[in-house]
Amino acid sequence: MTGTTLVRRLAEEQRLCGATVANGLVFLAGQVADDASLGAEGQTADILAQIDALLAEAGTDKRALLQVQIVLTDIADAPAMNRAWDRWLDPAHKPARMTIEGKLVDPRWKVEITGIALAPR
Repeated sequence: MTGTTLVRRLAEEQRLCGATVANGLVFLAGQVADDASLGAEGQTADILAQIDALLAEAGTDKRALLQVQIVLTDIADAPAMNRAWDRWLDPAHKPARMTIEGKLVDPRWKVEITGIALAPR
């Protein structure tokens, strides 16, 4: 407990948790594909399914996303990533989004996605 605010940590691992819920917000850790052998489109779909599961555990869903940050190891993979994103996205509830190119911890990962969503109070 921090002050009068309860903090919930979801999908805890050794060094981090998959999401933190506090003050009416869900903070998603950087999500990467469980199957690193997939291409950028497949990895993105895998990550978005993980995000769906974390948001559901937090009591909300993708329509509550406020901001998303996407890191691609090769910006040329943006069209493939966007194909998976466009299939998943609710067009009536688009979050603010940033997409950049950068190195990821595991060179097999092509995509990492993090974000912030509203949580039910």
